[in-house]
This record gives sequence, structure tokens and C-alpha cells, in this order.
Amino acid sequence: MTDIRYRSTDVDGLKIFYREAGQTGAEKLLLLHGFPTSGHMFRDLIPLLADRYHIIAPDLPGFGQSDDPKVNSFDSIAETIERFTELVGFDRFAVYVFDYGAPTGFRLAVRHPERITAIISQNGNAYAEGLSDGWDPLRAYWQEPSDANRQALRMMLSPEMTRFQYTHGVPDAAKVSPDGYTLDDHYLGRPGATDVQLDLMGDYKSNVALYPVFQAYFRTHKPRFLAAWGRNDPFFLPPGAEAFKRDIPEAQVTFFDTGHFALETHATEIAATIRDFLD
Repeated sequence: MTDIRYRSTDVDGLKIFYREAGQTGAEKLLLLHGFPTSGHMFRDLIPLLADRYHIIAPDLPGFGQSDDPKVNSFDSIAETIERFTELVGFDRFAVYVFDYGAPTGFRLAVRHPERITAIISQNGNAYAEGLSDGWDPLRAYWQEPSDANRQALRMMLSPEMTRFQYTHGVPDAAKVSPDGYTLDDHYLGRPGATDVQLDLMGDYKSNVALYPVFQAYFRTHKPRFLAAWGRNDPFFLPPGAEAFKRDIPEAQVTFFDTGHFALETHATEIAATIRDFLD
């Protein structure tokens, strides 16, 4: 059994909940989840890596057990997580980014490249060609932030859409535990969560605007980079994974026959790939 500790810390007035495993002094690995989940998405991965790495997986502000951000923006989330890493003693670390965790982690890397020892991107995008047509409702809101376009995004917060994100592209949906998407729906139903999530969907355009900045960081610093990708993701397409090699020719790109939440079906395979990559 892996000894996982469940903690929280105050970050400038916000409670940030996190999972921690592994031994202090081991190589540090920061796990950053995406929408609409929490650090719970790493429940299968952490035990497979904790013997080798000191792992911390926070719930991002506005998600899981953490408080809502003071400002509903990705800049605000990144600032909080940057401060969080300082408070928990993560001075140099590898970072695993997924979905919303990618623009968060990439912001940390741009601001402090000296702190990043490696990047693992699991369906965490930084290139325009990685965005599918599934983003069209959000694009409409970015172009015209009307109330009608905002309300149209509420369907992204429905239980049916959450389940779709977990099961689409999975060859055998019976292998996907309902625990993950059921817990996500619980957190999406907490007071104020809808407005936080709709604000973040609107602000996602700031991440797309930063793609050239992220790419410049990749070209300049060429961090050790692994793209571990669910190839059947309906939102982040395989060309987005391949594009990392344009700026980091030595990047490793590995595809798995699964969907967006690749850890739900391929945690063992992804863990083995990470161990080989980091070792």
C-alpha cells in the first residue's frame, strides 16, 4: 500500500488541498489535473510512482477540495500554484500536466525555467492544431462574450458531458470506473462552481493567446519532454502532441489507444513510460 497523505495549506488566503506521497529528498514530481476533475484523477498513478518520486498533486483553485480562485482566470490559478510550490518546498521539479493543468504548468515554466527538470504532457495542449471542433462553442463565446453564448456552455457542465469526457474514445467503456466522473459532478454542483467554470471557459482564450510564448520557451530551453497522449481524445488531437517535436526535436511522443482521461484505462502503461523517460 502506498502511504498517501491528504493535506491542505493556506496560499495567500486560499485553502489548497493536495495529495502527497513518496519520500522527501527524492526527485520531485508535481501533478496538475484538468477540467472538470481534481487530484483524484491521479489516484491510480501515484502508487505506481511513489517508490521513486516525491509526488504532490494539488487540487487547482476552483476544483475539488480547494477554495475558489480570487479571480476566475488562468493567470490567477498559475500564480496560486506557483506560490503553492514554494510553500511546499518544490524548488525544482518535473511537472505532469493534463488539460487545464497544461496552461497552468506552462506558465510556471515560462516564469521560472530554472525550476523545471522535465515536462510530461498528457493531453495538455500548446498548439492550435491540437484543438478539435469540440472547442467551437467556446470559440463562439471568446469571439462574442454574450449571455447567450455563455449560457450555451452550461451543457459542458452536465453529468452527460462529464461522462462523455471519460468514456469517448475508450475501446471498452466498461473499464472506466464511474467513481471519477461521479465525484467530478459532485464538485461541479457545489455553490458558485458554475460561474467559476464558465468564467474559466471564457478565459481559456488567454491560453491560446499564449501558445507562441509557450512555444518560444520550448525552443529556447528545450526541457526534457514527454507527450503521453490518449489518441482518441475528442478535444485535444494527436497533431497537438506531434507539434511539440517542432520546438523540442528530442521530445518523446507516445500514443495510447484511449480517450481524454487516459489514466482511467492506461495508468500502468503511462507510469511505466514516465519511469523510463525520467530515469
